Amino acid sequence: MASGLLALLDDVAALVKVTAASLDDLPAQVSKTTSKVSGIVIDDAAVTPKYVVGLDPKRELAIIWNITKRSLINKLLILAPLALLLGYFAPWIITPLLMLGGAFLCFEGYEKVHSIFSGHGDKNPEGGDIQEISPEELERIRTNSAVRTDFILSAEIVAITYSTVVGMPLLSQIAVLFTVGVGITLAVYGFVGLLVKADDIGVWLARKRNGNFTRTVGRGIVKTMPVVLKMLSYIGTAAMLWVGAGIIVHGVPVFEDWLHLLDHALHLTGNMSLIVQFLVLTIVGLIFGFLINLLVMPVVRLAKRVI
Repeated sequence: MASGLLALLDDVAALVKVTAASLDDLPAQVSKTTSKVSGIVIDDAAVTPKYVVGLDPKRELAIIWNITKRSLINKLLILAPLALLLGYFAPWIITPLLMLGGAFLCFEGYEKVHSIFSGHGDKNPEGGDIQEISPEELERIRTNSAVRTDFILSAEIVAITYSTVVGMPLLSQIAVLFTVGVGITLAVYGFVGLLVKADDIGVWLARKRNGNFTRTVGRGIVKTMPVVLKMLSYIGTAAMLWVGAGIIVHGVPVFEDWLHLLDHALHLTGNMSLIVQFLVLTIVGLIFGFLINLLVMPVVRLAKRVI
């Protein structure tokens, strides 16, 4: 019995040593994971401002904070535990679930593009016959829409993060998922908050009495920020299609092979810059996102009517 207890203690000690070694590598692992999800983080930062533009300026930071809190709850209390459970009991189901999320992103992106070109904007945010809407109701709709989009992007971030730590001890997996989830969320929405309040900063600089350069910078910020936010709105809409299509492409081996062949063909041309190659791949992704939406749109609209 004593020998059995000693063997158990040896096993526990070995487990502690492995876990400690893994925790020593935590900063490097977090850095590696963050670099892998950087594309999705950029898309998330570009998508979010369009949900705040046009609302009461006094409510902008409150809305962003509300989205931030719900994003943290989604990542830390829903998606990370779910990834750990699915990774242990049913790892095969993670990719199909992500593809469903990608398909819904394509649908959301198409709806936004349709609103832009039809000139409807937020006059009819739920697709019904609403003629007038209160600021409070518009804020609720925008916030819920932002949280839905964030949930899908967060699921992709958590899934990629989990894939990089799948061979590590459980404590290390939890530590990396928590660190990446909190760090990325605060960084993204801190940047978004700075963006939407940049015009207020510009006004403050423009009113300073000393320093012509400072006032010039302030006036420049005030003049350019509406254009910047408008462009980010378009970029965010395109990003929804692009990321959604990318999730589906990487989940279907045939599509991923075609993408690699296209990427390889672009590299073989030799006289095409990296920017042009990126633009070509992005355009292909957007087209694919639109094609996916043609299949998804009837299903989503039917589901909305049923629910």
